[in-house]
Order: sequence, then structure tokens, then C-alpha cells
Amino acid sequence: MTDIQRVLLDENQLAQRVKELGGEISQDYADGDLLLLGILKGSVMFLADLARAITVPVDMDFIAVSSYGTGTSTSGQVRLLKDLEGPIEGRDLLIVEDIIDSGLTLSYLIDVLKSRQPRSIKVVVLLDKPERRKENVVPDYTGFQIPDEFVVGYGLDYAEQYRSLPYVGVLSPSVYIGNE
Repeated sequence: MTDIQRVLLDENQLAQRVKELGGEISQDYADGDLLLLGILKGSVMFLADLARAITVPVDMDFIAVSSYGTGTSTSGQVRLLKDLEGPIEGRDLLIVEDIIDSGLTLSYLIDVLKSRQPRSIKVVVLLDKPERRKENVVPDYTGFQIPDEFVVGYGLDYAEQYRSLPYVGVLSPSVYIGNE
């Protein structure tokens, strides 16, 4: 695909790391009431694979927030687009996120969820771009730290495209330059 400059993480790397994360999470929540909270839409592929790699019972719910629109950088304003289906009071909550860069979205979401009194809130993220951080958000579980490049695939998109790629690739700037 000419829109992809290079593959950053291939299918095997993703599968191996998700399996490892599933093992860590299974050990940490062996006695818990774990709710996986997927952030739509980007986390869906990661959440599905992670849920299969976790060996303890889990429930799933989804929330949708937006800070990007169709651009390649955050707008700085976070909006809640879809709320949870049920209560989280007293539950162990594991937020499943595809990528953290500025941390604005995740910081906002954690604040919203804390007010609903879960027993615990932790974060698992597939991709972390720590040098872009504007908010002090540190994930509890990290798949990969990546450089500051615009990536797509395995759930990540640009203008709702490329989510279904089975790998994470660096999007060619020619695709989005001038469209921001």
C-alpha cells in the first residue's frame, strides 16, 4: 500500500505483545471483578485480541470520546460522544486505549470515570508516544513505546480509513499534508 511509508509493528509483534499483556493482566486481576472499557473506535481490534488473551472472566463496555476529528493532531477539546451502558461503582476498571500521545483524552476520561466511584482504574495502551505528552498520564500496561510519527492500522485511523490493516504502519505524509 503506497499510503504506508513502512510497517512499524507487524502482525506477529502485535500478537506476541497482546498475549504477554493478557498474561500480566490475568495475574493482576485473578480475584477481581474486571470490566474492560474500550475507547471507541480505535481500541476495538486491540480490545478483542486482549480479551481473548486474558484468562480471567471479564465484562466489556465501550465509551466514545473525541479530540481529533479528521486531522492528525489533537484539537485540545475532548467531547464525550457515547457513554457507558451500565454502572461501574465498586468495579475494577481497565481502560483499553489504542494510543496515548498528548494524554488529554485519557486524562479527561479518567476524571469523568473517577466520579462514578469504581474500585480501581487502570489503563492498558497498545501504543505510547511519551514525548508528545501534555498531561501527566502514565499507563499501567504498555504494549509499545513508539516515535512521534503518525501511525495507522490495527484499529488506528486517519479520516476513518486504514483501521482494518493487520499491522501498525507509518502513514505517508503525502496523504495528510494539506488536509489538517
